[in-house]
Amino acid sequence: MPFSKALAYILVATALIVAGPTTAQLSPTFYDARCPNLSSIVEDVVRQALLTDARAGAKLIRFHFHDCFVNGCDGSVLLIDSVEDNIDSEQNAAGNQGIQGENIVNDIKTAVENACPNLVSCADILAIASNSAVVLAGGRGWEVQLGRRDSREANRSGAVSNLPSPFEPLANLTVKFANVGLNSTDLVALSGAHTFGRSRCIFFSRRLTNFSGSGLPDPTLEAAYRETLIEACPAGGDNNRIDLDPTTPDEFDKNYFTNLQANRGLLTSDQVLFSTDGADTIEIVNRFAASQEAFFDGFGASMIKMGNIRPLTGTDGEIRLTCTRVNPLPAVADM
Repeated sequence: MPFSKALAYILVATALIVAGPTTAQLSPTFYDARCPNLSSIVEDVVRQALLTDARAGAKLIRFHFHDCFVNGCDGSVLLIDSVEDNIDSEQNAAGNQGIQGENIVNDIKTAVENACPNLVSCADILAIASNSAVVLAGGRGWEVQLGRRDSREANRSGAVSNLPSPFEPLANLTVKFANVGLNSTDLVALSGAHTFGRSRCIFFSRRLTNFSGSGLPDPTLEAAYRETLIEACPAGGDNNRIDLDPTTPDEFDKNYFTNLQANRGLLTSDQVLFSTDGADTIEIVNRFAASQEAFFDGFGASMIKMGNIRPLTGTDGEIRLTCTRVNPLPAVADM
């Protein structure tokens, strides 16, 4: 069955059982009166983190993505296991294994609390930090929408089922994005965040010699690039980290898309955007590869759209004092 027809069947079935995202009352000026230097405070901490960790920006964006895809953008991905608070952390899900950067989030939260106590949510910190990460890597920022509140619960099972996997074909990825109200343009634009950061060999090594159990390499992987990856991922090297973008690994630019055109996408979930016959994503990849401005426009628009997935606002949720733990409930006096 052609890809477009198979995908249509999947999307129709999904639409029957999945509710779309809600529209939130977020605003770029939400903190202007009460915490006017918020963006600068966050950016300063991200800048300091980058001095000793080139992956800091990519870590922060990954947290924001993985937060929004599970129960919406509510900071739930940051919660760690707690028997007392009945938290089974989303970080225990396979898609979050090895997720890093919580120390940076905690440093940002400390700096923000020192300046504007009990005001800024951890969910909003992830959104602002993602923008800072892109700008500091040479990309263009966007108008970050703010006013989210933090959840008091995590959803490990949702993380298991909702997070996109680096091993998935395009049809699966498209459905997972559609489930949260994102389309093919959003899928391609947001995948462009892989223009910086690293991935462990375990997430792509099967492409090198035994793709899909065939005993052969992935035919969509360029031969010289494959040889480079084989050297970088020897036996026992599953945890070696490899640049997602082999050309400009720490810069936020359009080279991710030119890499896909050359069959040099690192993950299966990257290369399928360009190498799936008949897919509507091919034209989008070509458009972003041809114009960095088009990519920056698309990425900013998709980040705003993703950031608006089911946030808690108003009196829902809370403003966490510590991003990794829910706030203690008020003591109840004995009757």
